[in-house]
Amino acid sequence: MRNSRTVRASALLATLLLACGAAGAADDDASRLGKDLTPSGAEKAGNKDGTIPAWTGGAAPASGWAYGKFRGDYWKHKAEKPLFSIDAGNVDKYKDKLTPGQVALVKGNKGYRMDVYPSHRSCGVPDFVAENTKKNVGVAKIGADGWTLADAIVPGYPFPFPKTGTEVIYDSKMRYRGVGVEWKNNYTAVSPRKGSTDWITAGSEQTNYYPWGAKGSRHFNTLPDAESFVYFAYNTPTALAGQGLTIKNFLNKPGTETFYYFPGQRRVRRMPAYAYDAPQIGFENQYTLDEPFVFNGPIDRFDWKLVGKKELYVPYNSFGLYKFDGDFHKIAQNDFVSNDARRYELHRVYVVEATVKNGTRHSSPKKVFYVDEDSYNLVAAEDYDGQGKMWKVKEGYTIPVYETGTCDATAFAQYNLLEGRYVIDEHAAGTGKDMRWAVEPDGQKFKESFYTSENLRAISER
Repeated sequence: MRNSRTVRASALLATLLLACGAAGAADDDASRLGKDLTPSGAEKAGNKDGTIPAWTGGAAPASGWAYGKFRGDYWKHKAEKPLFSIDAGNVDKYKDKLTPGQVALVKGNKGYRMDVYPSHRSCGVPDFVAENTKKNVGVAKIGADGWTLADAIVPGYPFPFPKTGTEVIYDSKMRYRGVGVEWKNNYTAVSPRKGSTDWITAGSEQTNYYPWGAKGSRHFNTLPDAESFVYFAYNTPTALAGQGLTIKNFLNKPGTETFYYFPGQRRVRRMPAYAYDAPQIGFENQYTLDEPFVFNGPIDRFDWKLVGKKELYVPYNSFGLYKFDGDFHKIAQNDFVSNDARRYELHRVYVVEATVKNGTRHSSPKKVFYVDEDSYNLVAAEDYDGQGKMWKVKEGYTIPVYETGTCDATAFAQYNLLEGRYVIDEHAAGTGKDMRWAVEPDGQKFKESFYTSENLRAISER
């Protein structure tokens, strides 16, 4: 039974969120999309005091941008200065517009600072995604089990008028990112233990393939039964070099289909338990399989509650985490991501609570997610341990993606408050190679046949 303090806190949070406008108040009228609502279903108008502007469309790059040039140099507002900064000396003044996790980071890390800039609603969608989103009204549906995605018109947001936490999370999972994202060089890194300077830095090449992301309009249930196919091939450190894996993430059944190549054994092993909160190999129990991108993989172990909507300072237009020609350890410093690499803006976000289902276990039985209303990117989150103590704090760093005409937040940081370490992954910072969002299936990695155990062995034994 919850104690009275918890009940009062929950009631207060609900009151604050409802004051900002509870989700689900909008009538499910598809004709509103692109009129008083954005094509994704967000409020088109700004807020009443003008600190959040009206949405006018996605951000296009300045003339001259091409893949291989730093994206931030071609953003319209690159020369802006912060409006103000939040640090340990003034954080309580702003805490009504911060997540509990952000407050903990500011108070718990000496020198940690949040620079707040003018808000820019940079996230749009291409026309075919907007049309598919309209078609989804009354068509997209959750399965009878309460958690699978039974059908949707793709690529498009399944639920532009979300009424439940499950619907918000599926809008996030099905946001348009083209047919895939490639990292020619990625650093999955874990910061040093306290008192040490030794990082774990695993270099890899990675591809995420989204078979439902091809241009056009089709029913999700006519396509391969996958949210994504994932390929990793590690090249550093020595303990991981040569290891490779493929993962098939499902939307319509529990677990994943994972194959792992171990070079010492020269064999591929099926890994049925390598999912959910299983620790990723090589990262000292700091990083589980469902933590990439703030949340990753199937959602069946949790009940998802849509608490409401709130205005918060969240990471936005944070190009610093994508500066591939920068210095990694100037961006990823020993205790936290550099203050200069993070950028915060005031935006409206959905607040979703995930609570582990009765009879199910998870190392973090409660999670809270903050989901950008314009793009459905996961921009912040907190994990709580079995004793109800805040354990991990996460941030997803959103940028406009010029190839797709949308926004994405692949880069993220995850802070372990109890151990004083953090993970940074899925970024481009200091890697020497920019990430690539592919809008056409231009290669073998954008075919289902690439993600088989036989192919994994063939390409790993080089």
